[in-house]
Amino acid sequence: MVDDHTGQGGHTGQGGSNGRDGEQPPESLLPYEAWTEAALHQVMVRALRHVADHGLPGEHHFYLTFRTDYPGVSLPTRLRAQYPEEMTIVLQHQFWDLTVDEETDVLAVSLSFGGVPSSLRVPLAAVTAFADPYVRYGLRFSVVAPADPRVEEPGGEPEPAPEPAAEPDAAPDDDATPQVVSLDAFRRRTPPKES
Repeated sequence: MVDDHTGQGGHTGQGGSNGRDGEQPPESLLPYEAWTEAALHQVMVRALRHVADHGLPGEHHFYLTFRTDYPGVSLPTRLRAQYPEEMTIVLQHQFWDLTVDEETDVLAVSLSFGGVPSSLRVPLAAVTAFADPYVRYGLRFSVVAPADPRVEEPGGEPEPAPEPAAEPDAAPDDDATPQVVSLDAFRRRTPPKES
């Protein structure tokens, strides 16, 4: 396509000239950024589906980073305690049962963490980064958590937050998420040897 005003190609892309030197382009009323991210998200989905159907070709392997605190993410409690916000998995040697559900847009995979098999379910909307280091290809995504159902909707009352079930004097719950405590402050330090 040729621009009638300049005689050059009509697509300038991000950061291209708008024909007015030194001026910022006007703010777009079309969501190009969102459309671009959605298209790149589909590149990741197609790569994952290809690997689910055919396996990893050659030396290709994937790094997949996702929000562990995103609604719908399912992973073992020990992993959630270790990675409360974000986690990166590597799909290379020790993974199996990789599926991408087209209806729910959920990735499911089983991996080995420290020799322990674990199953993960990750909504694709929770993915913040996808990379194939073999070919130095990588994508970053912005993640927006879905609205909290307790948040007030127009014309409705917000649902109250659930009350804690345990009383202060109650015994600790065995299913409670373990807390990680660094013991370095309590270790005995050996005094330096005098020469």
